[in-house]
Amino acid sequence: MNARLMLNERHIVSDHAFVEMVVWRLPSPLSGSHHTFKYRLALVVDGHCVLRYDNEAGKGDHRHVGEEETPYVFISPQVLLDDFWNDVDTWRS
Repeated sequence: MNARLMLNERHIVSDHAFVEMVVWRLPSPLSGSHHTFKYRLALVVDGHCVLRYDNEAGKGDHRHVGEEETPYVFISPQVLLDDFWNDVDTWRS
């Protein structure tokens, strides 16, 4: 089984900001992850990434808020999207 693209979307959230979300289903987990999803969710404002959730190989699941990187506990793709959108909403308020 090859990697399968599950989600590839871009949403404009303001005149100066957009969200980009990419999620893949993998045949086996990446190094550092315990699930079979590869993802990159980002909020970009004026050309700068201000919020990002991702799970690059070897680092596992984590999120970036500005310059700060913290671990993220992956539960499911739906919870991931919900958590990300909640952070986007918080940033926008």
